Amino acid sequence: MVDSGAGPFGPRSSYHATDVRTVLVVDDEPEIVRLVRDYLENAGFAVLEASDGAQALQVARRQHPDLIVLDLTLPQLDGLDVARTLRQTAAVPIIMLTARADEVDRVAGLELGADDYIGKPFSPRELVARVRAVLRRTDAAHGGDTILHVGDGLTLDVARMETLAGNRRVDLTATEFQLLAHMARQPGRVFTRAQLLDAVHGVAVESYERAIDAHIKNIRRKIEDDPRSPRYLQTVFGVGYRLADPAA
Repeated sequence: MVDSGAGPFGPRSSYHATDVRTVLVVDDEPEIVRLVRDYLENAGFAVLEASDGAQALQVARRQHPDLIVLDLTLPQLDGLDVARTLRQTAAVPIIMLTARADEVDRVAGLELGADDYIGKPFSPRELVARVRAVLRRTDAAHGGDTILHVGDGLTLDVARMETLAGNRRVDLTATEFQLLAHMARQPGRVFTRAQLLDAVHGVAVESYERAIDAHIKNIRRKIEDDPRSPRYLQTVFGVGYRLADPAA
């Protein structure tokens, strides 16, 4: 229901800021796909379509979209399974589209690496705004020429959007990378969830602060030797998070 108010899926960054962006819309309701396509095309995007999970993976492999709008409830493979498969090989931005009201489903999608979510019924104008915001975050994550060091074991190459934990390369989504880079520019500072959302979302829509917890959990799993006892990404109970410098 709508309120009308790097791998086999393509390289990590297959576009530039001046290119026409391609969005893959995955939903089994033709009227939703049609409406979203019309709004995205009017906003200057090229649109691909898929009506089930298996088809979504096939289109992603062939066409390498710049972003995927992915419904959670799909035939054959549901949206969570599609996101899980995509995240095994690709960092393409994903916006989850769902009628499910359960917070567990939203958090599950974010923990699988989704960059944002929007619930049904939704405003197509808001969806376009979120697509633009996620792509801006992706551009920002790739922009600049800064090398950020945290202690002697964590390095972020902003221009290449690459992260090293020791000598091990870490694959982060654009949102995860920008979140980590934002904290790495001010190691030791405590950030609230609201401040971290402001840093990475860049669009004035209703946000879900607990989504930050899901992103933090993902980053810890990827950069920490023991995510249960993190050296870098630490919780400040009752406040938020900080990126600590173990060598300080």
